[in-house]
Amino acid sequence: MFQWIAGNAGTILVTLLLAALVAGIIRQLRRDRRMGKSSCGSNCGSCPMSGSCHKSK
Repeated sequence: MFQWIAGNAGTILVTLLLAALVAGIIRQLRRDRRMGKSSCGSNCGSCPMSGSCHKSK
């Protein structure tokens, strides 16, 4: 078992780094959503969904 881990250490390390990166991105997106931030560029004039995504103030 240790030989397999040692032989695949690079692959395991890259996989763990990518999983941590994806988890961080998801965490940031969830945090932004809870704070009311939008993921769009706020250029509603050219967006076909402009009346659906933002409430009128």
